[in-house]
Amino acid sequence: MTARKIAVVLFNLGGPDNQDAVRPFLFNLFNDRRIIGAPAPIRLAIAALISTTRAASARKNYALMGGGSPIVPETQAQLDALQKRLPKTDAHEFRVFMGMRYWKPFAKDAAAAVRAWGADEAILLPLYPQFSTTTTATAHEAWTKAYAGKSRTICCYPASDAFARAHADAILDAWKTGGSPPAPRVLFSAHGLPQRVVDAGDSYQWQVEKTVAAVRVLLPQDWDFRTCYQSRVGPLKWIGPSTAEEIERAGRDKRGVIVSPIAFVSEHIETLVELDIEYAERAHAKSLPFYLRAKALGAADGFIETLAAVVRRALGDPQAIASETGARICPHSFGECLMPNMSGPAATRKDAA
Repeated sequence: MTARKIAVVLFNLGGPDNQDAVRPFLFNLFNDRRIIGAPAPIRLAIAALISTTRAASARKNYALMGGGSPIVPETQAQLDALQKRLPKTDAHEFRVFMGMRYWKPFAKDAAAAVRAWGADEAILLPLYPQFSTTTTATAHEAWTKAYAGKSRTICCYPASDAFARAHADAILDAWKTGGSPPAPRVLFSAHGLPQRVVDAGDSYQWQVEKTVAAVRVLLPQDWDFRTCYQSRVGPLKWIGPSTAEEIERAGRDKRGVIVSPIAFVSEHIETLVELDIEYAERAHAKSLPFYLRAKALGAADGFIETLAAVVRRALGDPQAIASETGARICPHSFGECLMPNMSGPAATRKDAA
């Protein structure tokens, strides 16, 4: 019996790898209809304007990290760790690839590599534990456009035991490294979304809350906990409270904080610049007793085991799109979930199992 070749494609946002890439990266980001919902001609104009006006300030931020984003090296470390967790068996041979949404290597590059390997099936594994139309859905769309072979998508994995434990361990490590200060307040900081996106049926905020609930029970229960959202841009109303507001509140309450990047699995501009520099300066200005930051999960054992587990589970699933459990985990009021699309005729598509 010949082992079936299973390609596992890690998918993330991507980031500019040098200063010259900053503007085209921003253009690709804001030209995504999931990010800017305007018709194509208007969206192109908006993307061109934003990428031009923000390029200089963005370059300065990327310069603080050596000139470009570390997200590809971070993802490569996760890829290598996951590859080791998926050894070849009599039934399956795994190979892990990476594809990025807005900069190299793109989905089309990953698809070409998967085809060249001769995969029998591909599993799209977005490195977004919590589903959103602005992350997982757009990754799924880019992949299905680039790859015509048999594939399936893992839509979310927000609350598995190993995943929650990896976050809790990172928080406890930050606390211990910071001298085990008394009465910490944990700020679970996730990337924000415009309120209109959530109101339209996006389950991201609901899933973030599920992650937070799973992690909280693994931490000392006499600690204080708050969920908040960072990276707000533009004039629209965003979900909240914001991380900046919670730092202000901690200053008024005279509480030190441990910030956990609860929706980020690798270090990049939102953690290394926004959390470690901008918010740290704000915390100092507000005289917080301490400001500690838990590391992003990276290639932590619990996170990599979570990825390996959802891959193994997906192999036996009859659905082309499934969560960490196989079943839909979001209430049906969240109409943007990808899973309802798998009922009826969709189950017979060429990419269905």
